[in-house]
Amino acid sequence: MDTSRLLRTSGTLVAAAALLISAAVTGSAAPGGTGPDRPRGGLLGPVDDTGGSDAAPPPLAPLPTALPAALRPYYDQKLRWHACSGKRSGFECATMRAPLDYGAPRDGDVKLAVSRKKATGSGKRLGALMVNPGGPGGSAVGFLQQYAASRYPAPVRARYDMVAMDPRGVAASDPVTCLSDQEMDAYARVDQTPDSAAEVRDLVNAYKKFAAGCAARSGKLLRHVSTIEAARDMDIFRAVLGDDKLHYVGASYGTFLGATYAGLYPKRVGKLVLDGALDPSLSAEQINHDQTVGFQTAFASFVEDCAGHENCPLGSSRTDVANSRLKSFFEQLDDRPLPTGTSRELTESLATTGVISAMYDEGSWPVLRKALQNAQSGDGSLLLRLSDAYYERDERGAYTNLMPANSAVNCLDLPTAFHGPAGVYRALPDFEKASPALGTSFAWGALTCAYWPVPATGTPHRIPAAGAAPILVVGTTRDPATPYRWAGALASQLSSGRLLTYDGDGHTAYTRGSSCVDGAVNTYLLTSASPPASQKCA
Repeated sequence: MDTSRLLRTSGTLVAAAALLISAAVTGSAAPGGTGPDRPRGGLLGPVDDTGGSDAAPPPLAPLPTALPAALRPYYDQKLRWHACSGKRSGFECATMRAPLDYGAPRDGDVKLAVSRKKATGSGKRLGALMVNPGGPGGSAVGFLQQYAASRYPAPVRARYDMVAMDPRGVAASDPVTCLSDQEMDAYARVDQTPDSAAEVRDLVNAYKKFAAGCAARSGKLLRHVSTIEAARDMDIFRAVLGDDKLHYVGASYGTFLGATYAGLYPKRVGKLVLDGALDPSLSAEQINHDQTVGFQTAFASFVEDCAGHENCPLGSSRTDVANSRLKSFFEQLDDRPLPTGTSRELTESLATTGVISAMYDEGSWPVLRKALQNAQSGDGSLLLRLSDAYYERDERGAYTNLMPANSAVNCLDLPTAFHGPAGVYRALPDFEKASPALGTSFAWGALTCAYWPVPATGTPHRIPAAGAAPILVVGTTRDPATPYRWAGALASQLSSGRLLTYDGDGHTAYTRGSSCVDGAVNTYLLTSASPPASQKCA
């Protein structure tokens, strides 16, 4: 799995997993839904596979406070709000313009989809609260309309207009496109644990075909979907909404987007919640390796839980035994894919994706247990559905642009983790030690950006955001996709960072069942009061 797909958000994938849980219990078909952060070719991108420097990465420098004259028309634009199409009662939608290239604003625009639902309470309005679910590639507008505007705590929704903007290249905002749906099916099932030179060539060719498709279908947009550019778009949206400060809740990759905004515009920071934080100072290879460790930690928790249930398909509470059984299961699929009741078989790659998708939320563990039990009996359908939820593939076989946007942003934000198969072979022992059953897939997945058609424009950096108001960073101790130590690292980098710890499982913490976390975040959003230093919630 390419770790560039690992940074999916909690609210989206968790929502999809909940539908699968219901389907597994009731036997009904799961309706389509949005999904969160994933693996398959290079998380936030990756760095040089020759090692790297011991020097501390440079800080992200703020932009000048004076607004360039060429950007004034974008900041002064008036949005034409209208009722959103479909069954989205109470939501308004609009299209916002931003320069394709901030270095040459007169060379053309990108059109960005935005949405809002106005504050529902009678108390004093606190402004607009922008949300982003992660990815990169997750639809913020979809997250707002399907989750945040109904699932965020009522006191928050009462005081804030809930707003979202699909980042450039994502969903309804001039989306990056790469492959047809049929080609995406082939791409998703390609063997990511190659056992021979021929299989390595097949995997490399798949990555090259994906990259070539992006270049052919998305053109010069590929050079302008970086996180820094998306953060600059957020500042235009803030201004157009009429707010002096940005109030924001970002999950997973959304924390990188929010922290980047703070680094560029520290004086415009209002209340920022960064939940499931990334560490921007890491290379791509380190990010991919850390995620491999994170998913192994989550798998160990799943194994312990599974052992407490009758007929656990892994058979033991010992992680080493479970690792061995899962690895053997994947190897059997490599030779003999399972039927699924459809024209698509469950391959090793799709099964690995299905297992990974269930690691994002402990509420999905019953589904994974059932899926593995079914697979032991020769039925791969439920694991395939978990994989499809991760890829955002619906029952008609249509994909969202999650994966193309994910790679496009990641490959621009950081240099590639590996420049070719030789780099992967060098790193394999460390990845396999980190996760015996998943490490090989993660290592080969990190090769995606090696063949990207445009060079990376970003590098590892620190984000001090000196002068910003207090920023709340939330970390979960057994988070698979954004390991807990990343939250501590980001909170330490931020000059005004405050760390809130959730001792638990799953990806991200806010609105996922902890009254302690929700209470601390709500208090911060409603009163600006940060939780006590190093507060820990269970």
